[in-house]
Amino acid sequence: MENLPRIVAVVEDDRSMLTSIERLLNAHGLATQGYGSASAFLESNMLGMLSCVILDVHLGSDSGIELRRQIRAAGRSLPVIFITASDDEALEAAAREAGCVAFLHKPFAGELLLAAINKSVR
Repeated sequence: MENLPRIVAVVEDDRSMLTSIERLLNAHGLATQGYGSASAFLESNMLGMLSCVILDVHLGSDSGIELRRQIRAAGRSLPVIFITASDDEALEAAAREAGCVAFLHKPFAGELLLAAINKSVR
């Protein structure tokens, strides 16, 4: 069986942010798969091919934190990096409690995201 490339999933409902993150990661040699919603991500059946997931905390009417819980409930221990434009300490605490390797506030430096990915896939 051939080794399939590991992929970084990006779940972000802001199309321009999604594109920017994917371009940054691709430029650094990382394969990406972008999703505009939690449901699109869950319907993709890609969990087994992922090395980590970058999740926006607010996904329109969906919650990135709830999506993280669903990933765990599916028996996957994928590393998660939360991103958000919100500066809410309670929200950050809830995200950390749900389990994440990093919690980044938008706008964030690309180096911070790359460092978090490197930390998550060690």
